Formats: sequence, C-alpha cells, structure tokens
Amino acid sequence: MEKEKATERSTPAKNSGATGVLTIPIVRDKLLFTPGPLTTSRGVKAAMNHDLGSRDDLFLAVVEEIRNQLVKLAQSSPESYTAVLMQGSGSFGVESVISSVIPPKGKLLAVVNGAYGERLLKMALVHRVDTVVLRYPENQKVKPGDISDRLAEDPAISHVAMVHCETTSGILNPLEECAAATRAAGRSLIVDAMSSFGAYPVPVEAWGIDFLISSANKCLEGVPGFSFVIARLKSLREGSGVARTVSLDLYDQYRELEESGQFRFTPPIQVLLAFRQALRELEAEGGIEARGERYRANHLALTSGMKALGLKEYLDPEAQSFIITTYHYPDHPRFDFNRFYDRLSDFNCVIYPGKVEGADCFRIGTIGRIHSHDVETLVR
Repeated sequence: MEKEKATERSTPAKNSGATGVLTIPIVRDKLLFTPGPLTTSRGVKAAMNHDLGSRDDLFLAVVEEIRNQLVKLAQSSPESYTAVLMQGSGSFGVESVISSVIPPKGKLLAVVNGAYGERLLKMALVHRVDTVVLRYPENQKVKPGDISDRLAEDPAISHVAMVHCETTSGILNPLEECAAATRAAGRSLIVDAMSSFGAYPVPVEAWGIDFLISSANKCLEGVPGFSFVIARLKSLREGSGVARTVSLDLYDQYRELEESGQFRFTPPIQVLLAFRQALRELEAEGGIEARGERYRANHLALTSGMKALGLKEYLDPEAQSFIITTYHYPDHPRFDFNRFYDRLSDFNCVIYPGKVEGADCFRIGTIGRIHSHDVETLVR
C-alpha cells in the first residue's frame, strides 16, 4: 500500500485578538478496523455541520424519527416497546438499565464470558444490586441450559443480563436460545447488544427481550455520543422510582421524552443529526440483513487473507462473529505489537490491541463503512 502523505493549509486563527495563523494538517481519514468508534460515511460526517436548539421543533422531530426507527429495527411494536436515548457511551446505557430496572428486592444473574460482561457485573455490584454470576472462559459460548438450571435453583432471581457479541474476543453468544430459557422461567432479560445490533437481526418482541442496549457508533454506523435502550413498556414502567442515580434514571428519561420530546439534560445534537442520517443510509443499503452480509464478506476477506499469512484465530470458527476477530501474536521473537500497530497506522489502517486474559492477541474489526476490498488492502 502506498503511504499517503499529509499536506498542510493555513487558516486565520479564530481566537479573540489573535493575529497569527493556525496550521492544520490535512490527511485522509484512517480506516478503522475496530468495533467502534468506526469508519463513517461522508453523509454521516456532513450531517453534523448544522446547529439546532435542543427545544427546536426540527430537532424534536429528529429525535422522534430516531426513536420510531429504532423500535422498527428491533422488530417490535410501538404498542409494546419504546426506544429511550441516553447521553454518553454504550456503557452509560448499560448502567442506566442495571441501576434503574432491578428493584431493591430483585436479584440479578450476570452471565459473563468476557470483559464487557465483567463490566456489567461491576456496575451491578457498585449499585448494590443483589447479584450472582454464571461465568465462562472467554473462548466459550454461554450455554442456555446453564441459565435454565440456575433459574430453577434460585427462584429469587428476577433478571438475567448477558452480552450478545463479546468484543473482548468476538464471540457470538446464542441469544435466541438464552432468551427462550429466561422467558420459560418467567424472568426478565437484559441484553448488551452493543456490537451486534444493526448487523444481526434481533427480534426483541418475538424473543421476549425486556431491555436491549446498543449505541450510535457501532453497526448502525453513527458517531459516539449516545446509547439507546429498546425497552418493553411494561417492564420499563415497573421501574418507575427504582433508579439508583439521577442522570441515568431510565424511566425518568423515557417520561421526559414522551411528555415533551426533549432530553432531561443537554443532548448531543450534532451526534443525533448524524445518527438520523446513518439510519437513512442503513435503510438505503437494504436494512440489517444487507448490512450483515457486507460485514460477513468483510470477515471472510479477513480470515482468508490472515490464513494466507499464517496467523491463527483465537476462537473456534463456530463461536466466531463477523464483527471482530481476535488473532494470536505470530510466533516470532521479533514481533512487537506496538511497532506493528504504529506501522499499520502509518498506512492509515487502525486495528485494536487484544483484550483477552492469558493470551497475547490483537483484534481486527470488520464493521463500519468499509468493504471487502478495504480488508484485502489491510492484509496484503
């Protein structure tokens, strides 16, 4: 790949009283082979070049359009489900659910097989939610039968929480089967679908999911700044008065959005404008199924190229998602990940360091506004 050099332009400094010039290096955006933030389209970037007031009717219409479209993408009915937007990263959305929907006498079963399940667990413990853990190695999928067994053993458990796609490793957990096990036991299910929603179809109503959390800057190809919760209305309303925080009070956020169309606190306006454009581009692409096929093609280009280079995947193929793939370091005494990372970055390609315990690995994402030819360029 030919390295692209930076150019420079000079623009007048905008600071009050400044008389000099501000030198701004202009370079091509790097391709982000990450699980998010990720490469976005020109249209998404351009959508942020506008100012709107947070109470402006135009902005409120944007918020309403986003909420309605998210419920539709979750294959749920507006009579039974709603979308609640929450400022902050995806973790803010997860914590808003964990801290807002489990009552003081409730009990959580946290299902963990990676760092994001561990983070979910930590949130529950910090908020003093009564919690038990079902833990697996990071390279092993969750077993729905184990969930059934734990729920049968402990009738005090009211909620189950799990991660659909663990970006720690790229493992894809069997969400439909886990949801069926939870539903059969009459418990509520909380799903961190941060890295899967928008690429894998998740019919939340048909599967009986009570709360699904994701964020703007993953497979829906927006930019960072807010998360969202697809919530069963009955379960959400039962959480009125349960919240253990003010800023992350999920029910209160929902109530304000319903009553006035507004956020309780300052919304990320430009991020939401970009996200509306991202949703429209998803529809133009053919929806979640079409986007998932593009990501699957990206993943196939990656795995075939890396195999040709002799690099070994961390997960067994049957457990692997097409979102992000973890690779063992090459067996070479001179390999240094930081140098490897910097060299790829010099060529405008950004990957991720490893996150699994007990193995030296790095990760490559195949989502965002990239295509198989971009992946082929990376692995050449």
